[in-house]
Amino acid sequence: MILAIGMESVGKTQLLSRLCRRYATPDNFRGSTLACESYFGAGIHWIDAPGLCRDSETETAKATLSALSESDKVLLVVRADQAEEQLESLMPMLVGREGFLVLTFADRLPSKIDLSEMERQFQEALGVAVFSVDARRIDGSIRAAVMEAATTQCDGRFRQCGDLSRLLARYRSENLSPTLLERVIANPLVAALLLLIPAAIAVSLANRVADSLYDPLMGWITPLHDWLGRAPAFVSALLVGEYGLVSMFPFLLLYALPTILVFSVILAVYKSTGLIDRLSVALHPWLRSFGIGGRDLVRVVMGFGCNVPAIVASRSCASCSRCACVSAISFGSACSYQLPATLAVFAAAGMSGLGVIYIGVLAVTTLIYLRFTTPRVLRLAGNRLLLPDTDPLQVPSLRGIIRGVLGDIRQFLILAFPIFAVICFAAATLAYCGVLDAFARFLAPLMSLFQLPGDAATAIALGSVRKDGIAIGLLDDDWGTLKVGLESPAQVLTAVYLAGVLLPCLVTLNTIGREMGWRYAARLCSRQVAWASVFGLIIAWLGPIIC
Repeated sequence: MILAIGMESVGKTQLLSRLCRRYATPDNFRGSTLACESYFGAGIHWIDAPGLCRDSETETAKATLSALSESDKVLLVVRADQAEEQLESLMPMLVGREGFLVLTFADRLPSKIDLSEMERQFQEALGVAVFSVDARRIDGSIRAAVMEAATTQCDGRFRQCGDLSRLLARYRSENLSPTLLERVIANPLVAALLLLIPAAIAVSLANRVADSLYDPLMGWITPLHDWLGRAPAFVSALLVGEYGLVSMFPFLLLYALPTILVFSVILAVYKSTGLIDRLSVALHPWLRSFGIGGRDLVRVVMGFGCNVPAIVASRSCASCSRCACVSAISFGSACSYQLPATLAVFAAAGMSGLGVIYIGVLAVTTLIYLRFTTPRVLRLAGNRLLLPDTDPLQVPSLRGIIRGVLGDIRQFLILAFPIFAVICFAAATLAYCGVLDAFARFLAPLMSLFQLPGDAATAIALGSVRKDGIAIGLLDDDWGTLKVGLESPAQVLTAVYLAGVLLPCLVTLNTIGREMGWRYAARLCSRQVAWASVFGLIIAWLGPIIC
């Protein structure tokens, strides 16, 4: 087994996919919940460790390397044009370990550099085999040489070179003046718009496509739905009840899958062009005080389509900030079930203008929640991003985009869909056994604290299982009028806020448990209940001012 490590955006993923000529499979480091990718090729098991992009990840990287004592070798991937800074950060972890070094982005070096001579000097200084490549285009001879180094027994071990800085100084990239486009992108406001506007368009278009296909799909499913409805009561509840698998399948197929597809294309294009790094660097000063970064924000916005793929996609976030990213998705990402249900409630109450207020309240409370719940080390001014901010933008790689999109779809089919099926059965069982009704009765006396009638508890209970339960609990069967006595805008806003934020839905919760561990999932839920309750009280009692 060979562990590949390096900074973010050094080309590790492209390098490994070219070497193995196949896509990755999701994995976790032994004894941890730290996500990684595995590649299998020519009898070698490669592990693509998460790229480091924050100073605060150093301890995580050390712990990871220490835990991977079973790895046979280490593949260190470093950008040739930024070798000095990256080797300075990584070499202390690698001294004494067997492995080899690949210098990517060799095409970015000044043309006068003799690559063969550079490889020889690096090898003498570091004590391991060295290869210089352009990870986007690896020819057969270089691939064969790297694979031979991976499979051949050798005594090469990384060693610290005291004169490394002087050696590396000549291999820095030439300073290029940024173009007008690159200077514009560096503006935090422009960077935020480039992240949010395509995401909003993606969600809107995906939902419109889903709406247009919903009736035709239901025309195919209705006969099956009616036939299964004649089955024994419990079986019918599992399959075609309010939470049944067949009943919910159209929502999964039409609302989740198109959103995943569109977001995957956007993220793949941004990553392939190098735009994602520039946006992350531009937004980091704005977001650092809340414990998240630009790439984390992309996943949070992605959660407005579906929380499950957004949480799975958080694997590529910085390992030190992944928990903060998942917390933000769970708390503040109103998915394609939750947001339409919320807007339907506002429309039925004759208060459609509350939609804008709701989004604003959700954004502000999520930022406050992150500010007080993320580790302090993530919010320190010195916790800089270890990402290049001077790279020229590139023409997107079609092969890289296809690889990224197919990888996301594969993860959705393997991870999200089985979770969805299990949760459908679990929710249907809870409803059939009366557990959801009991939960609603338990919450009813507490509703007075939030200036709400007792029957609003049903919507909160249903929203904790499935986010469109907000509408199921508050609206009549025709979804045209309220069936709960909510008289003021403050009451309506409080009810939908609590139903949407108090707990993540069961599908989201199960995904968090599988991805991050059940102990973390339980801690996240207890923390989210506490903070959502506090915010709910503030909205309820200050509602006349807010609305």
